[in-house]
Amino acid sequence: MPGFGIRRRRDFRALIRRVREWTMIAKGVAHTSHPVLAHIIPTRRCNLACEYCNEYDSFSPPVPTQTLLNRIDHLAALGTSIISFSGGEPLLHPDLDVLIRRIRSHGRIAGMITNGFALNVERIQRLNAAGLDHMQISIDNVMPDKVSMKSLKTLDPRLVMLSDHALFHVNINSVVGGGIRNPADALTVSNRAVELGFSSTVGIIHDHEGQLQPLSDEEQGIYIQLKNKGKKNYARLNFFQDNVARGVENHWKCRAGARYLYVCEDGLVHYCSQQRGFPAIPLEKYTVEDIRREFLTVKGCAPKCTIACVHYTSYMDFWRAPQTISAPPQTSEANQLVQIGGVRK
Repeated sequence: MPGFGIRRRRDFRALIRRVREWTMIAKGVAHTSHPVLAHIIPTRRCNLACEYCNEYDSFSPPVPTQTLLNRIDHLAALGTSIISFSGGEPLLHPDLDVLIRRIRSHGRIAGMITNGFALNVERIQRLNAAGLDHMQISIDNVMPDKVSMKSLKTLDPRLVMLSDHALFHVNINSVVGGGIRNPADALTVSNRAVELGFSSTVGIIHDHEGQLQPLSDEEQGIYIQLKNKGKKNYARLNFFQDNVARGVENHWKCRAGARYLYVCEDGLVHYCSQQRGFPAIPLEKYTVEDIRREFLTVKGCAPKCTIACVHYTSYMDFWRAPQTISAPPQTSEANQLVQIGGVRK
């Protein structure tokens, strides 16, 4: 149980963060020529090897700190509202605190997606001091297995540390699909997250190409329970997942490359983690003209997409700007890019 002082400081930060988030939404609705969210990869290396993941390796060095600072500066100059770290495992970068401070120095919202294994009290306090706004941890099962080591059993002590010490918002994402052995584990994970005072979401794990696979009857039942539970415990805009759960295509305007940017370790801008290879323009050369073009570009992968962050950042523009530009056909080189750390099956 966090102390009274921690609770007061956390509540104050939450209030300020909500004001900044509403400002972000207002800006996004009013103007379309800036990214809402960008994910930066500070290192491709990860300390785990989840069977379904194609976004990691076990050997890559961290991206040089000055290079990442330059990328953050450029994203801020483009007007990006949220700059978040993904991976790989971002906590493996030795200067992550410096990078978070740089994001906050630009007045942007700072986030990260982590497996949580490198967390301890001292690291949480450093993230507090750096000004981190959001952290997401996905927990795949209750007990570790060959598919994933991201288990509640392993991570629960770290979740307690976060509950007691974190001043930033923590979201725990439980998952179904993707070969997870016990779908009901997602309910246990969600209940524990809410018990500890975190928000809780449910994700549907994509296949190794980032595309949807329909859930089994049991998995769909678990998904519905979590979705209904979410109406009481947390706000979610995840109605696109209803179709994903049933294996039905979504018809929407994907704004990847415009509202959402995925910046790989080489500094190239891609549509998302599962479509690396397009447009593959160096971030330092990415301009408002590129954003406007990609805003109007049809993405052929969109109907079967399961990438939640791209869906979320496209919601505010669903009602405007019909997409009139055709994306180039995907090449074998682009297909190879998405295989980093993962094996096609």
